[in-house]
Amino acid sequence: MTAGTVRRLVVLRHAKSAWPPDVPDAERPLGPRGLRDAPAAGRWLREAGCVPDRVVCSPARRTRRTWDLVAAEAGLTAPVAYEERAYGASAGELLDLVRETPAQARTLLLVGHNPGAQELVLLLAGDGDAAALEQAAVKFPTSAIAVLDLSGPWSSLAPGGARLAGLAVPRGARP
Repeated sequence: MTAGTVRRLVVLRHAKSAWPPDVPDAERPLGPRGLRDAPAAGRWLREAGCVPDRVVCSPARRTRRTWDLVAAEAGLTAPVAYEERAYGASAGELLDLVRETPAQARTLLLVGHNPGAQELVLLLAGDGDAAALEQAAVKFPTSAIAVLDLSGPWSSLAPGGARLAGLAVPRGARP
């Protein structure tokens, strides 16, 4: 892969979680809406052609379950790294994780949490789809997917170094 090859970073905020009493934050499960929306996110990724060859996922229960449902729906089989540093990470910490992506990876899917996920998208998006940029700045809800295109190696990705190609918030149908 050459330095000028376009790479794609897909940032997925976990699906809607539940708030059961006496459950530690990292162990919170997905709620009913999250269980509907995560497969919808998988369908969106498949239809948009956003097929990752590497996944970095927070180890929290809700992010792991989101990934499981997304992958099952989209038929994704990329290797997954459950990265402790992604849980509760700031935009800068997430950027450090992205920079560690192997050079041969063309598409990285990062499954994480807010506010870090939203802040990462805004930190990296130097330009792009104006409506998507505005939407990302206002709100990055559960199951939101931001698609950022970049050139150059992952290791040199810098603030403003990507183009926001699109933003979607897939929702599953209510029963």
